[in-house]
Amino acid sequence: MPVEPLICADTATPSPSRPRDAGTCPCRVSSVLNRDVKQFGKKHMFDTNEETCWNSDQGTCQWVTLDFPRTVKVSQLHIQFQGGFSSRLCTLEGKEAGEELVKISDLYPKDINAMQISFAETVLDKLKITFENSTDFFGRIVVYHLGVLGERL
Repeated sequence: MPVEPLICADTATPSPSRPRDAGTCPCRVSSVLNRDVKQFGKKHMFDTNEETCWNSDQGTCQWVTLDFPRTVKVSQLHIQFQGGFSSRLCTLEGKEAGEELVKISDLYPKDINAMQISFAETVLDKLKITFENSTDFFGRIVVYHLGVLGERL
């Protein structure tokens, strides 16, 4: 089966007219800079606009969780940080329905603006990405794009 995007532009803001099982993938984040969700909210990681981003507030261990509407087989993670506001260590955790989160792998992204692609094949219903230590002195993380590719099972 070909690899396909597992999240879409309305991931962070599913509409009431479109039920969760119709392809939306609810997302949660640890914080938003100054609680300004209009300018820096989670939806900007998925809107494909190169000028918008999710910007966390300051503090250690920022995170993003994705709850998939059904079990998926993840094969790739695409992430684009703003240089100077990336994470030296990202921990990926996942779980299937009815189970606890388990560690999948550690990623060591570069502190650059370019899209970075990681490969980690795993089957899950929920994915949590924890940004363990930021390159920013205050612990802020800035993500312009987050993509998860794989197969819907």
